[in-house]
Amino acid sequence: MSYFQYQSKNIYFEEIGTGRPLLLLHGNTASSNMFTSIAMQYAREYKVILFDFLGHGKSDRLERFPVDLWYEEAQQVIEFLRQKKYRDLLILGSSGGALVAINVALERPDLVRKVIADSFEGEHSLAAFTATIMNDRELSKQDAGARMFYQAMHGNDWEHIVDNDTNAIAEHAKLIDRFFHKPLSELKADILMTGSNEDEFVTCVDKDFYSKTYSRMIREIGHGDLFIFEHGGHPAMLSNQDEFFKETLVFLEND
Repeated sequence: MSYFQYQSKNIYFEEIGTGRPLLLLHGNTASSNMFTSIAMQYAREYKVILFDFLGHGKSDRLERFPVDLWYEEAQQVIEFLRQKKYRDLLILGSSGGALVAINVALERPDLVRKVIADSFEGEHSLAAFTATIMNDRELSKQDAGARMFYQAMHGNDWEHIVDNDTNAIAEHAKLIDRFFHKPLSELKADILMTGSNEDEFVTCVDKDFYSKTYSRMIREIGHGDLFIFEHGGHPAMLSNQDEFFKETLVFLEND
């Protein structure tokens, strides 16, 4: 296993395949283990980089997650890129990882060529999700399927990680709300936004949530594309894995 140091803590990463670097960024309560199957598909064409944010997966643990979580995780990625001397990067982030990917591209436009942002809320916290996050997470910890997922992502201390994440989401919604420090109009990287109309996290708001939210963001950015799957849950990249791979490969290869 490979690690790099960030603020005296060890962050896990793994590189698979050869070619242009493609960094995969996991979502909240997940780890790079969520990419186990799809990573091998991308590794036929790219050097795939898997990464566990601090406090997740195989990386060192944190007593408490930072409130500005997705910006702080972007700083971890930026330090990784500095140490590894990566440039012209392709990034695929899913759910919370999409927020991190956009933050990286906004903060260091000189390092990022393309971003795929999958199944994320937009620029601001989604009130319909954050308002019930505490109760929903407690219920999920009693669900056998969710418990199995959490343990597969993190191991036996998964409950501490889930609680850390829950608290960070709730505090961020209350104190910060906005996910990005810079305006979207400063995004230089090519971007593709993806999601599913059946995503259980947004259908309670609007079946067309992703198409409306992403269209608005693309207008603000001034460029970009979106692809919305009619079926499939959260995140779209896993619930529509084969089609997602084909669609994103076209985007990544089109220069």
